[in-house]
Amino acid sequence: MRSVKPAFGLFGAVIPVLYCGGLLYYFFGFQGATDGPLASGLGPTILGLGAVGLLFCIPLLLKIIRMFATPAPGGNGTAGATEDTPQSDFDPDAALARYMARRAAEGIAPPPVSASETSAPVQRPSFGRKIG
Repeated sequence: MRSVKPAFGLFGAVIPVLYCGGLLYYFFGFQGATDGPLASGLGPTILGLGAVGLLFCIPLLLKIIRMFATPAPGGNGTAGATEDTPQSDFDPDAALARYMARRAAEGIAPPPVSASETSAPVQRPSFGRKIG
C-alpha cells in the first residue's frame, strides 16, 4: 500500500495542472470577432490561467522530487546510520534505580504528602444555579 500512495499524490497534483493547461489550450484556439484570444478580451483570462497553472506546478515538482529522494524500503530513515553502527548500552531503568538508591543513601526523603492532597478534591465554586 505504501508504493501506491505516492502515485495517488502525484496523480492528484497533475489534475489541476492539466485542467489549467486544457483551458489555456481551449482559449488559445478561440477565434474572436477580430483575430485571436487577445483581441477578443481573453488576455487577462489567459494570463491568469497561466499564472495559476504555474503555481499548481510547484506542488507537482515537490512531489516528484520527494518521490525520487525517499530512502529505500526497509531503511530506518536516519541519515548516515548503517546496520554496523553499535547500539547504545544505556539502560534508563538501571539509571533510575541508581539515582533512587543514591538519594536513599544520602537520606533525602521524598516530600511529604499533605492531608489536603490525599482527601477528595475540593468543590469548585460554580457559576449560575446551584444544584442541591
